[in-house]
Amino acid sequence: MIPAPRSARLRVMLVDDHALVRAAVRQAITAPDVEMVAEAATAEEALQLAPHVRPDVLLVDIDLPGMDGVDLVRELAPRLPDTRIVMLTVSSADHHLVNAMRHGAAGYLTKELAPDALLRAVRSANTGELAMPRRLAARLVHRFVEASRRSATTDDPALASLSPRELEVLRLLADGLTDREIGEALTISPRTVETHVGSILRKLGTRNRAEAAQHYREPG
Repeated sequence: MIPAPRSARLRVMLVDDHALVRAAVRQAITAPDVEMVAEAATAEEALQLAPHVRPDVLLVDIDLPGMDGVDLVRELAPRLPDTRIVMLTVSSADHHLVNAMRHGAAGYLTKELAPDALLRAVRSANTGELAMPRRLAARLVHRFVEASRRSATTDDPALASLSPRELEVLRLLADGLTDREIGEALTISPRTVETHVGSILRKLGTRNRAEAAQHYREPG
């Protein structure tokens, strides 16, 4: 039996726990060359559905019940190498942006986007372009350049003494995040964050969080 040819239309799947948002996105991307082929309200549901649907573009919210959108990207990206995963969220926080892209997202959009701009972004993501506002792209490039420069720094033994997890905590601390926000970003408890911060202060020889953050921003 000869398999049916794949539709020439751009196939989109959406993961968002709000029915009104799903309806609005569905309406926004309705076009002769685009079709919404599947929707999911949770990451767990998406994990079961997406590998069967294999959409061209997968739009994912970050703030989902249970597993969040970034963890979903980390799970799905290796399984769907031909699918362009694009975050569609209210959050423009650096740690969400960086973590999503690091784990395999091909774009990052905020829900303030106009409907016609969302449709253009979906089309551009499908052709391999970066689906992201310029301001977020600039911030992303800055963060990766900063991280590359810092990783190449070998003349700061104090920073070199930190564990990878402590460096992650310190980076987010330097971004101004609270213990609760750091815990949410790294999927650890605020108490565990406090323990890491205490270890960081001790290893860096700093008296408080502000000094530790300054040390991170200006190593050596």
